[in-house]
Amino acid sequence: MRFIKALYLHNRLFYALALVAVAFLVSYWVNFIYPLVWWALWGLILLFFIDCVVLFRGSGNITAQRLLPEKFSNSDENELPVKIQNNYPFKVSLDIIDEIPVQFQKRDFKKELIIPAKESSLFTYDLRPVERGEYYFGNLNIYASTRFGIAKRRFTFEKDQLVKVYPSFIQMKKYAFLALDNRLTLLGMKKMRRIGHTMEFEQIKDYVLGDDVRTINWKATAKRHQLMINQFQDEKSQPVYCLIDASRAMKMPFEGLTLLDYAINSTLAFSNIALKKKDKVGLITFAEGIKNHLPASSRKVHLNTILEVLYNVNTKFLDSDFGSLYNQVKRKVSQRSLLIMYTNFEHISSLERQLGYLKALSRKHILVVIFFINTELDELLNTPAEDLPTVYHKTIAQKADYDKKVMAATLEKYGIQTILTKPEDLTVNTINKYLEIKARGIL
Repeated sequence: MRFIKALYLHNRLFYALALVAVAFLVSYWVNFIYPLVWWALWGLILLFFIDCVVLFRGSGNITAQRLLPEKFSNSDENELPVKIQNNYPFKVSLDIIDEIPVQFQKRDFKKELIIPAKESSLFTYDLRPVERGEYYFGNLNIYASTRFGIAKRRFTFEKDQLVKVYPSFIQMKKYAFLALDNRLTLLGMKKMRRIGHTMEFEQIKDYVLGDDVRTINWKATAKRHQLMINQFQDEKSQPVYCLIDASRAMKMPFEGLTLLDYAINSTLAFSNIALKKKDKVGLITFAEGIKNHLPASSRKVHLNTILEVLYNVNTKFLDSDFGSLYNQVKRKVSQRSLLIMYTNFEHISSLERQLGYLKALSRKHILVVIFFINTELDELLNTPAEDLPTVYHKTIAQKADYDKKVMAATLEKYGIQTILTKPEDLTVNTINKYLEIKARGIL
């Protein structure tokens, strides 16, 4: 029974049988080829028998392993290696079909390899998840055939392997590396001019060409008889909270990813930068109520805690309750903090309903409200209107685009910092705003 389940017939066998059938038909009129056709049929049967004996003799002739990483990074291309060992004493042709998790909706995966005798091969393919959670892989199916290509033997490996998809730690590492290497401008980061000395004193050091002459320490200069300057560093341990709206307003998808997942990916990358700046980072997620509250901390292991909380952010996409958020911040966040709020307003009326709470938050804290440009309207806005329905659609799109700008101006009027951004530019614009606030010393 196991032999039958593992046996598959190659297309080449069916083609050969079709030719034999045609030859038998032709032999009705050309009699002398009739015995030759029978010899061909018996030869084909013999080859099939030899192929089966060679392929099914022994066990463990093919071994394979998925080298699954510990976790996948959401919205990024994740590399998945597969290692295959050929233990046959001859070269084999392999058809590899991997049962990819249902979340990818990919049913056409196939890889063809030829591996020499007693050798191994390693190949990789990429997967891009667009939602967090647990992903289960099915069987890794390998169909082996000889040079005759008559029969195939199926081998199955690695059933029900699990990998968890976390917020985008690949983007987090990329931004962190560029920050440490002072190359954030390559991604559109602005270089902010510092205003005044809103920094902590660090040490007195020798003056070198290019240092700010306004920081010369004249007393130390007189004692050492050479120019000495005061060196400052950014103020540390300033509390920063990311407020993530997990309501239905964040359900809108762009390029397969919801606004909520864009916000989660941005929060992780931004938190990593802020922790490297020695600030304390906290997290609050809210929808119809408060979902998670992670107090601000600057410990080294705090980033892992943030990652785990973000991984488990679930929502029923109900309406958000900004009143609950205001009460939570008022009770739990006593120190003046920078509040980075990820939310979305599609209509002016939705902003007006929450404006009172936003103004109340901004009285005690530095509030930055981030909401999104609807990039799906860009094509419609840039398309010439050639008929009446297109005129209607374009007018509605222009009104929606104008409303977004009015909402941003309304928030700025009340002293609330605002970022109106495309989803793909979210992380860059958030870090820019953070660096600007640090440079201006308004926290």
